[in-house]
Amino acid sequence: MTRVFVDMWDPSYGASFAADDGGPASPSSAQVDPSVELDAAEWRPLTPPPGLAAPDVVLLVDGVRRIDAGLWTEEPDGSSYPGLAASYAAGVVRCDLRRGAAELAGSRVARGLFTASPSAGDMVAGQIRYELRKVSGSGELSKLPAAVQGPLTALEVEVSGGARTDGDLLVVDGPLRNRRQLPRTIGYIKTQHSQYLPPALAGIVTALRPGQRSPVFRLGTAWGGYSWYLRLPGAGGAPWAGIVRVECSPDLTVPQAVELAHLSVVTLPRFASTAYKDPRAPQNLIPIAGLERRLRGLLGDARLLHRALTLAATRPS
Repeated sequence: MTRVFVDMWDPSYGASFAADDGGPASPSSAQVDPSVELDAAEWRPLTPPPGLAAPDVVLLVDGVRRIDAGLWTEEPDGSSYPGLAASYAAGVVRCDLRRGAAELAGSRVARGLFTASPSAGDMVAGQIRYELRKVSGSGELSKLPAAVQGPLTALEVEVSGGARTDGDLLVVDGPLRNRRQLPRTIGYIKTQHSQYLPPALAGIVTALRPGQRSPVFRLGTAWGGYSWYLRLPGAGGAPWAGIVRVECSPDLTVPQAVELAHLSVVTLPRFASTAYKDPRAPQNLIPIAGLERRLRGLLGDARLLHRALTLAATRPS
């Protein structure tokens, strides 16, 4: 009989795994080397070495973004270009595990006008300035939201760099992308859009118990890097419930990547959320959830900003 599972995530957030053509049941086109830590034939669930402790200080960084208004320019030659006025913010939570305390260690808010218009400049809406972020190419409207990611990532790097101490561990919410140069840093991917492993090895992933991880493998994607899966506590019984993928820089040695994999298993589960508090439990880590709420508040009132942008657009230049 076919078993049916209910995803613990609130449906408004999608699913904790993407069960479509790019989901875990479908193979990714990326090249994968599973024989990094163990030969593929020896794959099995792994646990950390006895006595391994989490770092004294763990930093978790995340960013949020919001489109405040869509815009169009009118060029001198009669042409027009679409644009987006966006607000975005990044912050870092410092978790002192010795004291059992967490605090906001830094945050920054920025705003930008994203367009390919050759004549556009900064846009001032009341006391708020949207700095021009020129987009290359023709600047199609559908591609503009993705243009916000680059400045947001740079903001995340900036705020996290100012909070670092010797021996800490930095957890980036999402893929590392161009943050792979940061030391002692792991990327935390809570939603599984692609299945990178063949079925035999994927079966080992779904057999993980809370506090266990897969062996480290290497991805041949554009950003590359070492990666592994682990299961968080508090998940339901579905095969991929509570499974997250973690990654680290391809510039590390294999022993360094394995060391970070061990540290992730003794560190990340202690931050796992619970279903009665978070609709994306357990993957949406408690410090990240609190940070997201704080950052969204720092973005300001969306209605007031939209009104200010509308008024600014009607003023003669």
